Amino acid sequence: MTIAANMPPQTVVDGHSINADLTKGPYFFDGADTLVKLFRARCQELGAKVAHREKDYGIWLSYSWTDFYEHARLIGLGLVALGLKRGEVVSILSEDNREWVYADLGTQSVGGIVSGVYTTDSATQLKYLINDSDSRFLLVENDEQLDKYLSIKNEVPGLARVIVFDREGLHGFSDEKVIFLDDLYRIGRDFLKENPQRFEEEIARSQPKETAILVYTSGTTGPPKGAMISHGNIMCSIAGSLLTLPVKDTEEQVCFLPLCHILERLITVFIPIGLKSTVNFAESPETVFDNLREVSPHVFTAVPRVWEKVYSRVAIMAGEATPLGRWAYRQAIAAGMKRGEYLEEKKAVPLGVAASYAFWDFVVLNNMRRMLGLDRLRRGTTGAAPISPDLLRWYRAIGVTLLEGYGMTESSGVISLNLIEDAKTGTVGKVVPGGEMRIAPDGEILYRGGNVFQGYWNKPDKTAETIAEGGWLRTGDLGRIDNQGFLTITGRAKDIIITAGGKNITPAEIENRLKFSPYISDAVVIGDKRKFLSALVMIDQENVEKFAQDRRVPFSDFRSLCAASEVRDLIAGVVAETNRDFARVEQIKDFRLIDVLLTAEDEELTATMKLKRSFVEKKHKKLIDEMYG
Repeated sequence: MTIAANMPPQTVVDGHSINADLTKGPYFFDGADTLVKLFRARCQELGAKVAHREKDYGIWLSYSWTDFYEHARLIGLGLVALGLKRGEVVSILSEDNREWVYADLGTQSVGGIVSGVYTTDSATQLKYLINDSDSRFLLVENDEQLDKYLSIKNEVPGLARVIVFDREGLHGFSDEKVIFLDDLYRIGRDFLKENPQRFEEEIARSQPKETAILVYTSGTTGPPKGAMISHGNIMCSIAGSLLTLPVKDTEEQVCFLPLCHILERLITVFIPIGLKSTVNFAESPETVFDNLREVSPHVFTAVPRVWEKVYSRVAIMAGEATPLGRWAYRQAIAAGMKRGEYLEEKKAVPLGVAASYAFWDFVVLNNMRRMLGLDRLRRGTTGAAPISPDLLRWYRAIGVTLLEGYGMTESSGVISLNLIEDAKTGTVGKVVPGGEMRIAPDGEILYRGGNVFQGYWNKPDKTAETIAEGGWLRTGDLGRIDNQGFLTITGRAKDIIITAGGKNITPAEIENRLKFSPYISDAVVIGDKRKFLSALVMIDQENVEKFAQDRRVPFSDFRSLCAASEVRDLIAGVVAETNRDFARVEQIKDFRLIDVLLTAEDEELTATMKLKRSFVEKKHKKLIDEMYG
């Protein structure tokens, strides 16, 4: 371990050295104070060990830590040869793959700042992000993403070059600013011959206070803002992950959420560099369930919508089983739920309950987990949006440990988290080691810690609005902390509904209860300044289509499916069942189905599939007005 002059007292956890006091920086992890220094040390240490796996023509191929370092070095030096200077921004527009990560670490290693762009962003959004971040280079995955650049080419004058990962469909293509990844590798290789130590020298120059990445907010409250996250922020997050999200160097992960998002960046890039785990890249978000079965990861992180989809699939499959199969499933879930009640209350599980669960686990649940690709899962985590406590209990019943956490872009990832050994269903856990959390008089959650971002790129006024006096991060979320230190999120401050009768209602809990149904993928509760609550509902296309086909309900497309009276009655039943758990003033009195399939390309959804409430209410105003006469 390197001993630096400014290294604070260290402690050893699971073979890794970290700051003994995580409330103070600079933050060191195994002797490194920046991500790129840690990256270099890991690649030297692990060499031929597998760092990444990726499918090519249906076959999983392995790539070592040496491959990681060599490719990152060629990309970094290639960009330097083309004119990249320290502190300049490089944007990446690609689905998750190893080239994304190579470009990420290669750019950071030579002092560049990496900004990820969602592949679902339009050309207009790409133009905004390139110009707002002052990007000098743009790396794109393929011809589809290149087309976006070509359509705005004359409106992004600051770009020096565009580099394309995949040549397919572009043979014979020529543009004075566009080159291909193998061209960049060649340029980097030539530069390396003339400057054999340059890459290592640039890594050595890195400082904790330097901005490492820009992560743009989802833009639910205005134009996206680039959050500046430093090497120090990242190192603090890696150190905290050792204590909260530990991963063994023998364990496998699956990456499928966009790497632009801070949660996936933390899980797929930062933590594996720190803790030496192996990352498997899913072929696409659409194939993630197949890839899960192929890999059977030990740890897996997903947004609530994915965990909801897994539950929906099982619920529908159970409904299609034989009478004996349906009976066995109900008995197995009942045994799991009974056991879960004791676990949730931190009580010893009675021998009879444990024996019943063990039997049904052997007969039903173990096979179910294997079918889902969750048979080796030691820990599942969920974040980025609220999840139903009932869904967490269902996963516990089938033998899957699913832990909810809370964080935001501006906290470089995690603020609070439930742990395997210290969890409380319905909360988002306790504050991470080294962090501080408090509730403001108006109910807003405030957070302070070494992972709080540096501010917004070129927006000091927005930074001042977000970081309060004393370095407290204003989260914009409302919550409460119980006497054990567990945080419960009650809603977003801007989402509070004040009815015409003056009743304050936070819609998140109602919406989560509705989404627990396998027939509802999302819901937005309406009622601000109105006499009663209503809801706009998005049905789950796959499950509702199956419902309709089984009952011979005629439909020709998604719109006609939503218009079917049987489907409306189905959702009415879900709403009525949900209402039973809420006070009269909190009950849904009417609803309408959104009869258009939404994707991340639509303005109503963010790239991480969160509904933009204001857009939904504006676009579907006619439906809302119908409910209120």
